[in-house]
Amino acid sequence: MAQRLALQRLLSFPTRGPLASHGRAFGTSAGRRSTFNVQDGSDFQDRVVNSPKPVVVDFHAQWCGPCKILGPRLEKLVAKLEGKVLMAKVDIDDHTDLAIEYEVSAVPTVLAMKNGDIVDKFVGIKDEDQLEAFLKKLIGA
Repeated sequence: MAQRLALQRLLSFPTRGPLASHGRAFGTSAGRRSTFNVQDGSDFQDRVVNSPKPVVVDFHAQWCGPCKILGPRLEKLVAKLEGKVLMAKVDIDDHTDLAIEYEVSAVPTVLAMKNGDIVDKFVGIKDEDQLEAFLKKLIGA
């Protein structure tokens, strides 16, 4: 009987909508987020190539140690710029086609894009001062 009640309670939770996470609603407004994961080639075209704002593109992989250090460091600095620049994260294992198209031969590779054009690039890990200079150059500060 107790198992049946537990199962009924579990099944009474909505599986869709804002309450699907056991009653806790949360917003994920894309307008306020400056960092996003690229979903596919079309998403990359829409949100990176056609972006009115400069975009930093972080080509990374889950198995890459330096990527795990660089990614959060870069995200923190992009967030500090409060929407002046966006950051697109591209997992090369999920999006091999984009990695080939943008000639990514090692990870991490970071591109700076403005109006759909690559204006700067680096490969490997950088310290915060170097990343700040990279971002300031991109936004023209």
